[in-house]
Amino acid sequence: MSEEKKKRQKRVVLFTSPTCKWCTVAKQHFKKNNIRFSQIDITKDPKAAQDCERHGCRGVPVVLVGSRWICGFDQKKIDKELGL
Repeated sequence: MSEEKKKRQKRVVLFTSPTCKWCTVAKQHFKKNNIRFSQIDITKDPKAAQDCERHGCRGVPVVLVGSRWICGFDQKKIDKELGL
């Protein structure tokens, strides 16, 4: 990955819960592709859970790429948003 692309990566936030299998899959996908991301456990952050619900996401994982909310681990959408 070029330096320019690294600098320009959109902010990625992964909303998770401890028992979520797809959250683990999402984390592995980000790590494999050198995507920096922050993680928020919605079981410990009720406001984050409300934010997800407000954007139409009823379960985890929820991926926020820049200002785009993606419900579930939709690899095609995620990769498109990140330019992978």
